[in-house]
Formats: sequence, structure tokens, C-alpha cells
Amino acid sequence: MTTRNRRRKLPARYAAILSPLVLSLLMTFIVSFISTLKSLGFHPGLPTIWMTAWGLSWLVAFPTLLLVLPMVRRIVGALCERAGR
Repeated sequence: MTTRNRRRKLPARYAAILSPLVLSLLMTFIVSFISTLKSLGFHPGLPTIWMTAWGLSWLVAFPTLLLVLPMVRRIVGALCERAGR
């Protein structure tokens, strides 16, 4: 593969924001679908209703992840040994 064909990657400093972004997008996508499907069943308007629910849930989930992720890391660090020990 030539250098021209390689995709450019973001600098490592963006990983702290990109991880919660991707996690919140995927989690809310799946959970909002399951919740909407359980509430409505196979309704003709399911895709539109689901996308509305997904957007709203993502707007809550992403900032929440940004706020709680440092606390989660501290809790996990207290419960688990460090790698390489």
C-alpha cells in the first residue's frame, strides 16, 4: 500500500473525546431501538420515531459520558490491578 492510499488518523490527543463519542453513538443507537421497538412493536412509523428517540438519547448520553468517565476510570482503577503486575 502506498503512502497516498493510507488514511490520515487523528492525533492521539483526540482519543479522550473520540472514545465517549463512539461509545455514546453505538450504545444509544442500540438501546433506543430496543426500547422503541418494545414500546411500539413493528409500527409503520418506527424508523422515524426511533431516530428521534436516538437523537434525544445521544444528546443526553454524550455529555453524561464526558462527565462520568473520569469517575468510572477511578472506580475501575480501585477495583483492578494495573497491567503488567
